[in-house]
Parts: sequence; structure tokens; C-alpha cells
Amino acid sequence: MRIVNQAVPKVDSEALVTGKAVYTNDLAPSDCLIVKIIRSPHAHALIKDINTTRAEAVPGIECILTYKDCPDKRFTMAGQTYPEPSPYDRLILDQRMRFVGDAAAIVAGTSEEAVKKAMKLVKIKYEVLEPVLDFRKAKDNPILVHPEDNWKSLCPVGADNKRNLCAHEESGSGDIEAVLADCDYVIDRVYHTKANQQAMMETFRTYTYLDTYGRLNVVSSTQVPFHIRRILANALDIPKSKVRVIKPRIGGGFGAKQTSVSEVYPAIVTWKTGKPAKIIYTREESLIASSPRHEMEMHVRLGADKDGHIRGIDLHTLSNTGAFGEHGPTTVGLSGHKSIPLYGQAEAFRFTYDVVYTNVMSAGAYRGYGATQGIFAVESAVNELAQVLGMDPTVLREKNLVREGQIMPAYYGETAKSCALDRCLARAKEMIGWDEKYPYRDMGNGKVRGVGVAMAMQGSGISGVDTGSVAIKVNDDGFYSLMIGATDMGTGCDTILSQMAAECLDCDMKDIIVHGVDTDISPYDCGSYASSTTYVTGMAVVRTCETLIRKMCERGAEYLGCSVEDVEFDGKSVVNLKTGESISRKDIGNKVMCFNNEALSASEAFSSPTSPPPFMAGIAEVEIDKETGVVEMVDYAAVVDCGTVVNPSLARVQTEGGIAQGIGMALFEDVVYNAKGKNYSNSFMQYKIPSRLDVGTIRVEFESSYEPTGPFGAKSIGEIVINTPSPAISNAIQNAVGVIIRELPMTAEKVYRGMQEIDKRSE
Repeated sequence: MRIVNQAVPKVDSEALVTGKAVYTNDLAPSDCLIVKIIRSPHAHALIKDINTTRAEAVPGIECILTYKDCPDKRFTMAGQTYPEPSPYDRLILDQRMRFVGDAAAIVAGTSEEAVKKAMKLVKIKYEVLEPVLDFRKAKDNPILVHPEDNWKSLCPVGADNKRNLCAHEESGSGDIEAVLADCDYVIDRVYHTKANQQAMMETFRTYTYLDTYGRLNVVSSTQVPFHIRRILANALDIPKSKVRVIKPRIGGGFGAKQTSVSEVYPAIVTWKTGKPAKIIYTREESLIASSPRHEMEMHVRLGADKDGHIRGIDLHTLSNTGAFGEHGPTTVGLSGHKSIPLYGQAEAFRFTYDVVYTNVMSAGAYRGYGATQGIFAVESAVNELAQVLGMDPTVLREKNLVREGQIMPAYYGETAKSCALDRCLARAKEMIGWDEKYPYRDMGNGKVRGVGVAMAMQGSGISGVDTGSVAIKVNDDGFYSLMIGATDMGTGCDTILSQMAAECLDCDMKDIIVHGVDTDISPYDCGSYASSTTYVTGMAVVRTCETLIRKMCERGAEYLGCSVEDVEFDGKSVVNLKTGESISRKDIGNKVMCFNNEALSASEAFSSPTSPPPFMAGIAEVEIDKETGVVEMVDYAAVVDCGTVVNPSLARVQTEGGIAQGIGMALFEDVVYNAKGKNYSNSFMQYKIPSRLDVGTIRVEFESSYEPTGPFGAKSIGEIVINTPSPAISNAIQNAVGVIIRELPMTAEKVYRGMQEIDKRSE
């Protein structure tokens, strides 16, 4: 291939590195009203009275909105395809406060100084209620987070607000109890992952204005423009035709911006006042009132025979959705459906889950989307099984891992049509020098180094749901316009979709102008989430190019005066194969601008009944100070099977970045609440994310398979890369000092205490 599978620079690279004004706040007009939120100091409370009189008298204040000024119509902020699995449990402003940081009032004014002054003058009287803070005690608790009668769930996900239940499900195959009872060894463990913040560089931000026709125009840093249109229409109780959403460059999202965190607030201000408005979340707001990863507790039972053949897997996941149900019913499913299928020879499995409401910040989507938590639990259990068996954990995996051609258990009956997981594991072992370093090495200075392993899988879009589409038109002089609805959030999807189009159309990248998302103009795309863009929207590009080439051949044949069966398109010209006569793409583009009855353009969509998973093996090497328990990353070897690699440079940095985030989840990141539900992790001074100095050496290679249903054989890459660090690092600690940590993050204190307990037991 000429362009696909090549390290093409990002199409927007020059604008980004030269600091051009491309982000939301760069583009907002200077006369926007400044919008800020007054937030609840209580985890659970009712607003009894709000006095805004003094605040409204502050010069420059345009409006102060309370729950009395907002529609009493529930909606969800989850950016999902309609009907959303997430319950309709939100109001723009509510009388009931459900977490510390919940929105109590909206203040808008002509300057930030005026707004901040007015916020201090708004007096709110609360009736403080007892909160539900422990997610293990939330289900069927007499204290209800959502007692309201207009709460509703559009999909049958097992939700019941009168039980604090956002979702529940049971699935399985075979008699799991009988299989486990017949196993020689059964691992029975509980694992706990905390909430994690996406910590993208650009915080949540939106500006809004009314156009000449009285329509609400929304410019926002969002991953889901078309879903935002529906969410705002629902929230404001206005027709969807009255809303237009435009996405500029995004300074990172990682799933956080799959939730409509900021859009509703300036939108209602503009709709009420007719004036442009903007909201810029501070870093503190982005840490206390956003959409972090779901906290989960997973109970794993894993059964095997004495030779190490895994026969049964039983997983129960308890997920904490927090105050609202955004993504609660969907993230939890991946904790089992993206971990159990890694072991394709299991005779039986069972997967059950409960998702509960609590009075903490509501959770949302974060790269890996539930699979990260489930893979930590199941892969850690496999590593504990290896220890019980006295077996090398890589050998145990080689006996049991899913292989190409197998039906994957717990993966909706899908067959692994493309799977190089066995080669990924073998290559990762070579890269790290596993046979020489396993299980550990004493460095002779009070420090030991251990190695640990984990595998992962993800998906490529949501099967039977996600839809991508693009439009391509031929312009004068024959250059192309590629209009996409997919959302580039720094991942480079504008680039890889252009690469695919250039490959299909047999032209240069410079011949294609790519246009980002405007819901008035762009063809519909569900947005950038669920690792969908390369696979789903990529196939839409291939289909659209095929249609456009056919139309160009028809038009060229017409101009050449011959049958369409006699011509072919070579990227530059339509050629008559019988006579050798040709007409250039440039001439065709110019001719269709005159006396033409059919536009020379094409638009196609794609939705897949399957979601072919990418696979990955990751091996971590850590160094532990036996005096302090401090864990330092030394080396991380990662090998990924994402089918055909569309752009090796972008795929590599995606993988490196995901691994760094996974290391942060494993070793550092921790959302901490006090006894009253206040979030102490409200700045980067308290919430530690890894720097370049914290992640050691990260090395990435690819073992490509060929996915027959994907564009050029490609699968996804975006999410799988974050899934292996936590279990691999846990296994490395286990192999180095014998300490098994089942709760993230794996801090020095936990390692030290674990070593102390081992010493006590040995005395």
C-alpha cells in the first residue's frame, strides 16, 4: 500500500505546533457572557431557599438561574446512541443536591470578576440529608439517591431507582458451579479499582450563541457532537432542529468528553438571554464535578485442573456510578465481556453485575471503559492461579489464551477471525528477556527487580449499534473534500481517514481536504468512543470511495463517449481501455461545474454486526526498594495486534500514552473522599498523574493480523493500550517481593505493609 500502513504526519500538525487558534476558548468571541456554577457543599441535601437579590444587583450580572428557572424534564448527559441505556435522571438544575460539587445555581455576567463577586452573594439554605457514600451498602439502602417519580430508564438494563440500582444483569454458559466443584484448584479473590480522572490538558469548555435564525449554536470540546445535539434538545425541551453543534480541535478527552459535562450551562444562559455565553471549567471543577472512571469491586472465582487448563470463570462486578447514571449500565458489561473471552477454552462461565447510585461525583467513560477494571481482576486472578500451580504465568497463558478461529466465551458468540495474541505474548517475552529475568533478580543494593505479565482485548465499536458515515465530493480542478462526523480528539482520526481515502482513490494526501464536525453539514457519526473510528468510520470511507469511483467512471465514460464497462479510474484519469483515450480527474472536476444534472459526490454509512477485538500482551519490569516499598518502573514491553496498522507513528504514540495512563492508574492515581463526601483530590498537587520520569522505558511493537471485516484489515487501537499495566505491574510486585495487592493504586505503603506481614508470618 502507498499511504495506508505508512507513518504520515498528522494533517493538523503544523497548526498545533505553531500555536494557531484552534481550540474552543480561542474561538469564543470576546463579548461572551461568563458562566460559572455555584456548587453544593453537601453530599446530599435539599435546597430550601435561594436568595439572589444582592447578587443580581452586582454590575455586569446578566442572569442567575436556579432550579425554578429550568425545565422539570429528566435527561441523561451520557453521549450514547438513542435510546440511551443510561437512565434519564438529570435536570439542568435540581432542588436535590446529590454530591459535593453538584450544580446548585448558574451565574452569568459580562466579566469573571462580576460573576465571582455575585457567586459569594447568593445565599442558599440547605436541608442536609444523610448520604450514601459506601457503594457496597448502596443497593436496597433506605436512603435513596434518586427518589423522584419522573426518573426513567429507556432500556431494559435492570435499573430501579427505588433500590439505588442503575443496572443489573446475569449471563453465562454451562454449569459454572459444577465445573468449579470439579476443578483441582479454585482461586476465589476480590479486587478493587478506584475512580480515576482522565486529566486531559484542555478542561471542559463550551461557548454558545444564537444565529440569525434563532437557532442555538454550540461550539464545544466534545467527543460526541451529534449526541450533544440530542442531549441539549432534551435538557432545554426544545426541538433538535433548533440546535447546531460544532466541534473545534479537542485538547484531549479520553472518554471524559463523551459525557455532556459543560454544555447545558451556557446553552440555557444563551437560550434565556439571547446572548453568547461561555463556560471554562477550572482544573478543580474538572476534578470534583466531571466524569471519572467507575470505581468497581470484582469477585473472581477461577477454576483449573492440575495441568493448568482453565475450566471455569465466575465474575461478579459491583460498580459505583455515583450520583448519576451516565455510562453506568454500559461500562460494567465490559468488565466481564472483555476479560473472560481471553481464555477461549473455558468450559463454563458466569458474569453478573450490579451498578449502584451513591452520593459521590458521577462516573462516566474513561479509556478502556470497564474492560480496564475487569482485566485487572481476571488477569490478577490468573497470576495468582499460576503461583498456586507453581507455574510460569506466561506458560499458563500459552495453555489457555484465545486463538484465531475460536469462538470467544462471553463475547456474544463471536469468532476470533483475526487474533495474534499468541505471537504478541511470545514477542513481549523476547523484548523483556523474560526467561532470564523471571521471577525476580536481587540487585544487591537492597532493591529487587521483578517482571509481570498481562493480556488484554477490547473491541472495535459497539456491534449492531455504532454507525459511521462520511461524504466525499469532487471539486473543480479535481481535488476532494472529505466531510466526516467522527471526532478527532488528538488521536489523529482526521489523518487516518484521509489516508484511507487517498489509498482508495489512488491520490496524494494533499489532494484531500478534510472537514471536521458540524452537525448541520457533516454526515452522521456516533462520535469518538468505544474504539470505533478506525474500524467503523474507516469502512464508511472505503464504501464511499468505491461509490465515488463508480460515479467518476460513469461521468468519464460519458465525456469520452464510450461505455462505462470500457473504462477504469487510475487515480489521475478515467481511461478508455480499448482506445487509450483518457480524461483527467482535473478536467472531470471542472466539467461537472457546468451543465450538470448530478452531483459528483458520494456518502455511505457503515455499521457492523460484530466488534472484532484487538489483542495485546504487556510485560512490566519494576524495581522495589525493600526498605521503603517504593516501586519504580524500569521497563514496559508491549505488543499489540490491531490488525493492519493504518499509521504506525500514531498507533505507537497511542500505545505509549495509554500505557503511561495505565501506569498512573496502577501506581499513583487515587480519588479520595472524606467521611462527609468531600473530594480531597481536587488539584494535581493531591491527584498525582505520572510524569515522563515515572513511567520508565516504554517499548511498543505490533504483531499484525488481518481482520477481514475491517478497512484494509484494520481493527481498533485507542482503548486496549491502557488495560495491561495494572495487572502486569501487580504481577511484577508479586514476583519480586511476594506481596499481592488487590486494590489500586499499588502504593509504597501497601507494598511495605505487605512485606512486613510476610516477615511476620515467616517468624
